[in-house]
Amino acid sequence: MVIVLVLAAPAVLAVLVLGHWYVWRRLVRDTTRGPGPARRAGTALFVAGPLLMITALVAERSGAPFWLQRTLAWPGFLWMALALYLLLAVAAGEAVRPLLRRVLDRRQTVEPLPGPRSRVAAGHLPEVQEAEPAGTPAAAPQPTREPAARNPGRRLVVSRVIGGAAAAAAVGTVGHGTYGVLRGPRVKRVTVPLAKLPRAAHGFRIAVVSDIHLGPVLGRGFAQRVVDTVNATRPDLIAVVGDLVDGSVKDLGPAAAPLAQLAARHGAFFVTGNHEYFSGAAQWVAEVRTLGLHPLENARTELPYFDLAGVNDLQGESEGQGPDFRKALGDRDPARACVLLAHQPVQIHEAVRYGVDLQLSGHTHGGQLWPGNLVAAAANPTVAGLDRYGDTQLYVSRGAGAWGPPTRVGAPSDVTVIELAATRA
Repeated sequence: MVIVLVLAAPAVLAVLVLGHWYVWRRLVRDTTRGPGPARRAGTALFVAGPLLMITALVAERSGAPFWLQRTLAWPGFLWMALALYLLLAVAAGEAVRPLLRRVLDRRQTVEPLPGPRSRVAAGHLPEVQEAEPAGTPAAAPQPTREPAARNPGRRLVVSRVIGGAAAAAAVGTVGHGTYGVLRGPRVKRVTVPLAKLPRAAHGFRIAVVSDIHLGPVLGRGFAQRVVDTVNATRPDLIAVVGDLVDGSVKDLGPAAAPLAQLAARHGAFFVTGNHEYFSGAAQWVAEVRTLGLHPLENARTELPYFDLAGVNDLQGESEGQGPDFRKALGDRDPARACVLLAHQPVQIHEAVRYGVDLQLSGHTHGGQLWPGNLVAAAANPTVAGLDRYGDTQLYVSRGAGAWGPPTRVGAPSDVTVIELAATRA
């Protein structure tokens, strides 16, 4: 894994540099007349933005002082989202550029003056032109305007129109997507029929919460909004399926404190996600237990109507604490319905082998930033929503928070209420 990252780093850096250079060229160089305050300010922005983005990522993953993480996170992570949509908008503008130039050519190119009126038609002979007296200066040629494609002034107008539209579209997209995250997740309701579920459990409600990602950007206030949203659904059980935090208990313990208010008749349960192992999984398992959540570390509990199991995230294998389906499911009664909490959708294949009826997952964020859903689809069997694999159903939540930029585009955050439906009499 480390070797792959080392080999990929130069390619990622090259893409980052070339992408920023291309956007700088279109938005700064091509929209300014030459060196001056405007070009210097734009250049400074396109140097500072990626540097802040990289240092914010490094600070978070290296466990830098939390005040430094918070200082860098907002500008650095927001630039990550803004740079993506500036690149997409500027690239889309390339299709408009030649059309706009053509319009300017048609409107501003001067037609040549008409020549002498011909009288050949209708039987009239042309009049004989008298020769110009010697020494008479020749008439100056009629000037025509230079086409927009070769005129610096026209090029500047085209670049400014397209650049302004691209910048406005990118800023608007990121602003709307950030507001959508900060206001808190919306409730999504899904009915899932289970053949083995007893009739007495028909309508049992599980609130699925994933990918809250408390950290230097999303803090205690955001956690409180998530808790309030979950409790307002009045669930029978709460399932927190990983990626709760991005940081240590020391830094984020106060931010996670509102989780102690989660209330459900059959309790709240927790399984680790990959980000817990970046943040210290053991300390967070202990912390959520003090908050009243029940960690399921490759374990199972028998509820009145079905079995509830949970497995560790795949990232735990780096610490010898990976998922163990045999330990969690190996000796259960196959006649009982089973719901499994597993952070990553790719764990569905093991769930099918062990006869799980429903797996609840997160991890993908639904792609978070379009077209990230295409990347997520390449790495996960299901990106979001309900799907079926053999006799096992998989539900993937888009998550309540966001990683990196506190921004979502085309993948709104959610808390999902799964309502179980009995299909047997």
